[in-house]
Amino acid sequence: MKNEKTVVAIMYDFDNTLSTTDMQEFDFIPRLGMTADEFWTEANGYAKRHHMDGILAVMYMMLQKSKGTDLCTRASLKDCGKNVRFYDGVETWFDRINDFAAEQGVQVEHYIISSGIKPMIEGSKIGKYFKEIYACDYVYDQHGYPLWPSIAVNYTSKVQFLYRIHKGVFDVSEDDKLNGFTPEEEKHVSFANMVYIGDGMTDIPCMKLTRQNGGHSIGVYRPQVGNQYLIKDDRVDFLVPADYSAGSEIEQIMKTIILKLNAESQLERITKQHAQRILVQEQKTEELL
Repeated sequence: MKNEKTVVAIMYDFDNTLSTTDMQEFDFIPRLGMTADEFWTEANGYAKRHHMDGILAVMYMMLQKSKGTDLCTRASLKDCGKNVRFYDGVETWFDRINDFAAEQGVQVEHYIISSGIKPMIEGSKIGKYFKEIYACDYVYDQHGYPLWPSIAVNYTSKVQFLYRIHKGVFDVSEDDKLNGFTPEEEKHVSFANMVYIGDGMTDIPCMKLTRQNGGHSIGVYRPQVGNQYLIKDDRVDFLVPADYSAGSEIEQIMKTIILKLNAESQLERITKQHAQRILVQEQKTEELL
């Protein structure tokens, strides 16, 4: 049997899924001289008054509050990412999962799909582990100052990135290929080989789409934050504590999923090979006749 690697795509929300709170709260907002409550209250109020998308309102507020400073330059945003704190085990999670998958002959790809700020994620301690980071960002001038939003990711627009990963159309400016027909054999990874990990309401469209197409969704929670509705409303396959430590429940589940997907992919390859073999035999028989 031809030795083909199974590709598994693991997609993560970021804020409150991997990081312990919203990424702006660790460094960016304190640098503004504001409390987190003050910043979010003002941003949410601005969105309501102007009937704005909430994510765009946050991006606007970040620009307005940092006006006259370097706080919103790309370099500064990346620097703020260095101080993002994560749940237990997150910083070693990716190497552990990659090593386990490699032992099984599986190729794991990690992706971020977040309404957070892309340079902050890139600058964080885990930024290097992701094949692609889909998150909010700006267009910057030659000095790194933001000019205009280049992408704003909200809970509904998150879904498009599952399709991008599925088809292998990673460039967000490429729409024709994303919307056009792609033969099954040319798609990058099947939905059945996708796992989505998130913590709440904004992740539900991605969780639902992943599960509807044969993939898996995992909800994570902090003890003090209730999101039991994710499993009660049949949004996720598993609901586990936000603890990514070695031997944790989520690690055991992820390893089991990898083993399952690898076995299914191998069986699928065997089935296709047998079908191809029969087709060749039939063709040879017809030629003899």
